[in-house]
Amino acid sequence: MNYGALLSSDATLFLLLAAGFIANKTRIIDEITTKKLSAVIVKIGQPFLLISSLISLDFSIENLKMGLFTLVLSFCLHVFMALLAFLFSKGFKKNSNRSIIEFALIFTNCGFIGFPIISSIYGEKGLFCGAFYLIGFHLFLWTWGVFVLSRGRDDIKLTPKKIFINYGTVPSLIGIVLFLLPFRMPPAIVSFSQYLAGLCTPVSLLITGALIASRSPKQIFGNVSSYIVSILKLAVIPVITACVLRLIGLDPFFIVFGTVMAALPSASVISMFSELYSMDSSYSSQLVGITTLFSVGTLPLLVMFAQFIGSL
Repeated sequence: MNYGALLSSDATLFLLLAAGFIANKTRIIDEITTKKLSAVIVKIGQPFLLISSLISLDFSIENLKMGLFTLVLSFCLHVFMALLAFLFSKGFKKNSNRSIIEFALIFTNCGFIGFPIISSIYGEKGLFCGAFYLIGFHLFLWTWGVFVLSRGRDDIKLTPKKIFINYGTVPSLIGIVLFLLPFRMPPAIVSFSQYLAGLCTPVSLLITGALIASRSPKQIFGNVSSYIVSILKLAVIPVITACVLRLIGLDPFFIVFGTVMAALPSASVISMFSELYSMDSSYSSQLVGITTLFSVGTLPLLVMFAQFIGSL
């Protein structure tokens, strides 16, 4: 594994978080700005991240089979992690942010952090599978993810229409259709989608950094629940995942791939969802920051563990 690439990705991540933190403290980014930018990422950036990931891929029957298998694996892993998250979150019954904790335990930063890591291990094959994994992530995000956040609230309703027509399902369908076409998209279309997809990383991390800045150091580092969530997210869930993938007899490649995706820090999209739905966005940003910090040490260990399990 290229540990240097992992450290470089995490260093970039924290510099972007720091920029958002400073922007909030200097009043460049305020509460109104974070809400507006959150809407831009959720409704424009992330849909084009899905589309651009797929239209850059070369079509072949072999690639299609591997991609579809990865898509099924992504959905199954999210169902499995959702079950674990539901069970673990029961221990936070008295925590007013229980739904945020459950959400953070399910969804990982599989785009910005996951892509470089899986690429450093498996190269183009890892990136190809990562694109299809991202489809499953978004489909589950806009269905079960919204359901988790809407539980117990009347102002957030998950209707049949929202399940099938949302910012995850529609871009996924468009991306798959474009991938199946017998010709490559014109360079201008590819560049257009990549530019909009490129908004996700810097803008989402600026928002997260700005939201973290709204909490005091004591709130950030003195909250015991964030450390418990980190242990569950970065150690317990991925170890269980690796063992289950080995037990069902998956190929070593998919054992490592699935373990890495389960072991990534909490997805930064939770900050934007919390902001859009008027939840405790500063707490959700805290979980993103803490899990990202600790993942620098846990990810390499879990990759080695998954490789060992896969070789048995």
